[in-house]
Amino acid sequence: MTPDEGLLPLEGVTVVALEQAVAAPLATRHLADLGARVIKVERVGDGDFARQYDAAVRGAVASHFVWLNRGKESVALDLKTESGRTAIQTLIAGADVFVQNLAPGAAARLGLGADDLRAEHPGLVVVDMSGYGDAGPYRDRKAYDMLVQAEAGLISVTGTPDEMSKTGIPSSDIAAGMYALTSVLSALFRRATTGVGARVSVAMFDATVEWMGHPMYMRLYGGRQIARAGLGHAAIVPYDKYPTQDGDILIGVQNDRGWDALTRVALDRPDLADDPRYRTNIDRVARRAEVDAVIGAETKRFTTDELDRRLADAGVPAAEIRDLEGVVDHPQLSERDRWREVDTEVGPVRALLPPLTFDDVELAMGPVPALGQHTEAVLREFGIDVPPTPSA
Repeated sequence: MTPDEGLLPLEGVTVVALEQAVAAPLATRHLADLGARVIKVERVGDGDFARQYDAAVRGAVASHFVWLNRGKESVALDLKTESGRTAIQTLIAGADVFVQNLAPGAAARLGLGADDLRAEHPGLVVVDMSGYGDAGPYRDRKAYDMLVQAEAGLISVTGTPDEMSKTGIPSSDIAAGMYALTSVLSALFRRATTGVGARVSVAMFDATVEWMGHPMYMRLYGGRQIARAGLGHAAIVPYDKYPTQDGDILIGVQNDRGWDALTRVALDRPDLADDPRYRTNIDRVARRAEVDAVIGAETKRFTTDELDRRLADAGVPAAEIRDLEGVVDHPQLSERDRWREVDTEVGPVRALLPPLTFDDVELAMGPVPALGQHTEAVLREFGIDVPPTPSA
């Protein structure tokens, strides 16, 4: 079998998603990439509020929405009406998976609670996504990404010694989305042998706390809060940004062999390799400022490109610090042909292939839907006798 002749892994699977923002749409976009049919149910009028986050894509479409919603069919329904609720229940009856990330209790109030749905459809996989879970004192709190990062301790270990920071991307949303994706795949695998569906709950808070494993165990058993170190590392030296003639470069020496390769080979300073003050990582951590100053003085002898080549040749972990323009033009993406085009309501846009790479089939990268674009066609297909709902 040659590439592109294989079957997409989730062909034949239908997902209904009552979703908004980032976490749930990320999970279902991956499901769509893997070949599932994803029917995205949106509010009449303004739809998923991520559509309004910005207008960066061709001056009209939000970057968040393009990133998270390709390959889906958009159905606009008014779930405050009986006809709208009947329509979504009919869609769910024909689905394998139902994903929702409404506010806690909102799905149940619409008649879409997991217990009721699974009682009627035992094979259905229901994924309820929330900020803090379906119980506990924080259950009903607002759970935006930054707030969850704060409650989960991520902000406390991110930033410089002088100032805390959230991450530059929505880490808590992404964590929850990826665990939701994993849960769907696991539940479908189990259903294939048992015929039984599942109810899965995924909380942004739980997902983020799970990612805090290393600093969490440092606190539990080491008795201390891990220090914020900016680009540095609390327990490894040298591991930071170092100056060059024309910029900076990141160097991360993980062990004493790496120190030897850095100093003896890449920097041509065997005296530093043999200096007893710096021989072990424990020695270097104890003299962090001194080591960083010594290495910085050496890295300034080279341009960034020259030093990057020397470090790579010596097997020393290093990286150039690229802005996003540098990432878009990154040779590792272009040489591996990672860019494709997907359609949107304002014309084609560039998009990266999904990180999952199958050798017998390229994953699907369907169009980004306009609000309500598929409402009439989907309702007719499912035999729903509801007048088409306007998309705006």
